[in-house]
Amino acid sequence: MKKRYYLTYPKELVKEPLLYNVGQKFKVVTNIRQATVSDTIGLVALELEGTEAEVEKAVKFLTDKGVKVEPIELDVIE
Repeated sequence: MKKRYYLTYPKELVKEPLLYNVGQKFKVVTNIRQATVSDTIGLVALELEGTEAEVEKAVKFLTDKGVKVEPIELDVIE
């Protein structure tokens, strides 16, 4: 399954390799669709592909670290 999310990183997490860690810890493929990063905030549109359970674990990992994770609801055919 593929799910898309908006991630908002607080200032203290901008330099952390969280998406790398997600790819290493969980059986998911991370695909950054769009990103804006500054010294004070990080905004990322991320696609996660994997089983539902692994995607949920990856999202929980990010939220537990302090990243705001919001699903992207799109009806777009690619």
